[in-house]
Amino acid sequence: MKIDPSNSPLSADQANGLNRLLETLAPHQFDWLAGFIAGHQAAQPGAPGTAAAQGAGDTGQEHPSLTVLYGSQTGNCEGLAEALGEQANAHGINARVLDMADYKPRQLKSESYVVVVTSTHGEGEPPDNALDLHEFIHGRKAPSLKHLQYGVLALGDTSYEHYCQTGKDFDAAFAKLGATALVERADCDVDYDDEAEAWCKTLIERLQNEAGASGMPTAGGVSAAPTTEAYTRRYPFMAEVLDNQWLNGRGSSKETRHIELSLEGSGLSYQPGDSLGLYPQNDPALVAAIIERLGLDADTPVTAGDIETTLAGALKHHREITLLTRPVVEKWAALSGSAQLTELTTDNAKLTEWLYGRDLLDLAEDAPVTGLDAQTLIETLRKLPPRLYSIASSQSAVDDEVHLTVAAVRYETEGRKREGVASSWLADRLADDTTVPAYIEANKHFRLPEDDAAPVIMIGPGTGIAPFRAFMQEREEREAEGANWLLFGDRNFHSDFLYQSEWLAWRRQGVVDRIDVAFSRDQGEKVYVQQRLRENAEDVWRWLERGAYLYVCGDADRMAPDVHRALLDVIIDAGGKNEEDATDYLRELTRQKRYQRDIY
Repeated sequence: MKIDPSNSPLSADQANGLNRLLETLAPHQFDWLAGFIAGHQAAQPGAPGTAAAQGAGDTGQEHPSLTVLYGSQTGNCEGLAEALGEQANAHGINARVLDMADYKPRQLKSESYVVVVTSTHGEGEPPDNALDLHEFIHGRKAPSLKHLQYGVLALGDTSYEHYCQTGKDFDAAFAKLGATALVERADCDVDYDDEAEAWCKTLIERLQNEAGASGMPTAGGVSAAPTTEAYTRRYPFMAEVLDNQWLNGRGSSKETRHIELSLEGSGLSYQPGDSLGLYPQNDPALVAAIIERLGLDADTPVTAGDIETTLAGALKHHREITLLTRPVVEKWAALSGSAQLTELTTDNAKLTEWLYGRDLLDLAEDAPVTGLDAQTLIETLRKLPPRLYSIASSQSAVDDEVHLTVAAVRYETEGRKREGVASSWLADRLADDTTVPAYIEANKHFRLPEDDAAPVIMIGPGTGIAPFRAFMQEREEREAEGANWLLFGDRNFHSDFLYQSEWLAWRRQGVVDRIDVAFSRDQGEKVYVQQRLRENAEDVWRWLERGAYLYVCGDADRMAPDVHRALLDVIIDAGGKNEEDATDYLRELTRQKRYQRDIY
């Protein structure tokens, strides 16, 4: 189908140009373009509804207003919220999408329809930008919300004990305050696209029925926010491996890789602080061992979602086999009839302890299943999710490349050697010139200050140094005059000072003003970055008081809480504040986007 200039509002040049473009588009690119146009129309000044709704005819009804609030640590929830807002606008619903950090909680009492899209991190904690709203809605000042209808879309990971806890918290709090759920809360695992899309569609339909919204639906789903890129989480770019170097020195007890990938021809762009998503492959040796243990044929045809492949192909490329989750154990307990597994699923603490370090091969050995067929096995397992890595380069400095800093995970449990899925794949089975499926995961909550004169304090032990290498490349390219202070830690100075030559060169050139290190194994008593913060409390406080931005990257379970506690101690000791005031001080830094964390 082509546009005829004679019966369209387009000029001949516009029509011909659009016809040429449409001929080149793949189906997913066409869907994206349709959604983008609808969102663009909805965002135009003076348009209370959307062009899609207006084009369908004015029904004379007032367009309902929907507020979509997102709590996001990495950006997934933000993308879903923006996509939901655009789709709502395209269906005649006046939707606004807001970062929870920018939303005044007291506005809830004047809202009619609210949707919360949120993730969970740490021990069931809300994302940093959701802290204020989460605290308010659970506090004594929260108003009655009997007038409010709401929805909660929660993202999480079933491998964690506190799966989707923040979403559950918001749902319970809204209900306790008298609000009515438009749709039942959705708790989405790491492979959230289809479930989130279906939930958003149901929500929009319910809202249309409740408020009488009108409008024609647009093409495309609600699985991701429109971007200027053709390659996305669903449609990754095949990035060529340019370099794969061992970063650690001789004698190191760790294995850290510096990996360079090419983005040439992709049109992908990123900023310092963003992450690169990679779709890894499972170890072929583990795949073969599982198939042998189950007595199955590797070449048996199976369907994994909408992909037809072999059993071996599905286990290698499409299914999680190294990490067990509660839903998988529950399904396996039913298949095997194992009383032990059934009992474990009734006790969260025992199940969490039992799951640690075990994989599908362990499960097959501990609870054999008689007569298991290949297709049932595939349907029992969850999809193999992508892995996110903080980008260790600035595109201003490396152009069409993207760099990663990856620690190879290797350990032994239950008498068998284990490996991290993505890290061992990247370290052991990626040669130059091979390609990997990759996409950019934007992280607007981990950004350099717009003011190049602002000081920056970076705390990044181990591979947490990755985004700070990107920060310094960017600040060097921008000739930013703001002071830069790095606090880095690892095991041994002589073998584990990652990117040492680059950091020392930046120090000599004046790009970096200060470097403090903590190498835990170089002395009898272990020393970590949080000790360095306390030792330099007066200096840290002076930097903060003169407007420094504070960044933390690395382990969410131990390092991040320990560093947070150390920062509170710094504010108490050097700033002369009590515990409550120190907590408020750090919270205010978060509101000002001067305390940002990229933790995992």
